[in-house]
Amino acid sequence: MLDRQLISLIGEDKKYVALAVLINVFSMLVNTLITAAVCYIVYLVYSGERGISYLLPALTVVLGALLRYLLMRASGECAARLGGSVKKTLRDKTYDKIMRLGVRSSGDMSVAGLTQISLEGVEQLDTYFSQYLPQFFYSVLAPVLLFAVCAFIDLSTALILLACVPLIPVSIVAVSKYAKKVFAKYWGRYTNMGDAFLDSVQGLKELKIFRADEARHRKMNQSSEEFRKITMKVLVMQLLSVTVMDLVAFGGAGAGIAVAISAGIKGLEPAKVLFLILVAAEFFLPLRALGSAFHVAMNGASAGRKILQLLALPEPEWGSEKVGDTSLRLQEVSFAYEGGKQALQGVNMSFPRRSLTAIVGESGSGKSTCVSLITGALRAQSGNVTVGGVPVQNLDREDYYAHLGVVSYNTFVFNASVRENFLMYAPRATQEQMFAALEEVDLADFVRAEGGLDKVIGEDGVNISGGQRQRLALAVNLLAQKSVYVFDEATSNIDGESEALIMAGIRRLAEKAVVILISHRMANVTCADNIYVLDGGRVAEEGTHEQLMQNGGVYARLFAAQKRLEQGEEAI
Repeated sequence: MLDRQLISLIGEDKKYVALAVLINVFSMLVNTLITAAVCYIVYLVYSGERGISYLLPALTVVLGALLRYLLMRASGECAARLGGSVKKTLRDKTYDKIMRLGVRSSGDMSVAGLTQISLEGVEQLDTYFSQYLPQFFYSVLAPVLLFAVCAFIDLSTALILLACVPLIPVSIVAVSKYAKKVFAKYWGRYTNMGDAFLDSVQGLKELKIFRADEARHRKMNQSSEEFRKITMKVLVMQLLSVTVMDLVAFGGAGAGIAVAISAGIKGLEPAKVLFLILVAAEFFLPLRALGSAFHVAMNGASAGRKILQLLALPEPEWGSEKVGDTSLRLQEVSFAYEGGKQALQGVNMSFPRRSLTAIVGESGSGKSTCVSLITGALRAQSGNVTVGGVPVQNLDREDYYAHLGVVSYNTFVFNASVRENFLMYAPRATQEQMFAALEEVDLADFVRAEGGLDKVIGEDGVNISGGQRQRLALAVNLLAQKSVYVFDEATSNIDGESEALIMAGIRRLAEKAVVILISHRMANVTCADNIYVLDGGRVAEEGTHEQLMQNGGVYARLFAAQKRLEQGEEAI
């Protein structure tokens, strides 16, 4: 019923839980005092008392009611503060974790899953902390305190009431194991449905083109139906559990009332019997409320375990050394993905300043793994990736990324104005500098014609062409003035004009920075100062285009094969 790992997430906010429990206990004691005052008034009426005798109990009822109202307000405020603080703390932790993971993936969680966990998952977990936890501890204390009060009046009634109280948590425990499985499935189906919906929206154009929208529609309906079924299972489980708890609570209260009446028949004063009857329900109300909060809390706990799963992901190691010389080296680097074969084996590469170095090879040869190692997304399992002689893992992450620029075939362009996209990378850039960078990639006239730097780029660059998006990404990186640039298939799937402009920009960058070019198009690397040819995770060859063509090895074979293919396409 309590999860220590989840409780550890709230940190210093535990004080709010303790405060909420104290307020609830004090409120219960005040309510008991009001009940005693009402019973005393009944006793006075039954005894025929008149006059000032009623003043003290009546005043107790009025002041007690006012105090209880204030305590209820304070309890609500405490829960709100706890909930707000917990949500902020959890969102900060999840955001910071994603930031620390950097360019690494977030385990098995998709973008839709991360969004649901960070937003709705945190909202659900808020219920666990702000309602369930305080209610749990209050439910443990309240029956014990009431037993102590009632035992002074009639021990047999107090014992019967106390004996029936544990039946409620027993019923909760009985369904908790089943509930965990149901809620785990619930969140699994929920995130799967969110993933499917996001994929369908993002790929709607392709679905329409290939006439696959009807099949996707059926798949979405199936996903929705599965989610509906698991939701109904959750509701049925909640209804049955609440029914069982009601039977226990009302049955226990009824048993206590019967014993109290029996004691009255045997001579217990009527006012005391009335007090026991009125208090009997109070024994079960806290645990009844706990049972009602239990299922909502279990839903939140299930979401919390997803958050814990995210927070437990291993992070790339980083140090505190600052970047000096930006020349890069891969020294005897080997790497294998989990459960897979070696992606790189004993790779040695050097990327000096003021040079253009290319990496080529067939698909699966290890090019992307090299990029991930250079950017710090992966760590070499043996060997070292060094920057100025310092291993990447010893560098300060923020300082290294301040020197690093990456442009790939899917470089993200933000759904913001052209100006805002520039300012994200170069906060102090002027309008003149922005247009100068746009001129270098032949995009300035287009931007001016479209309303200037305030033109808003659509989500994922939908209102500009693929070539324009890649050229804008290059312009932003030009203005950012990085020391190391990695171009990972930056000219993939764009028109010839944009490709030529981007390659011209890359060659200019190579005059002042470390530039690493990964390209499937062999014609783009002919101008490189040095070319590494990967084959099966090893460096098969290296040299200039001319040297490699003379060698007649892997590079020459790939270059010739691609040239024949391009000539065949032109003939067609």
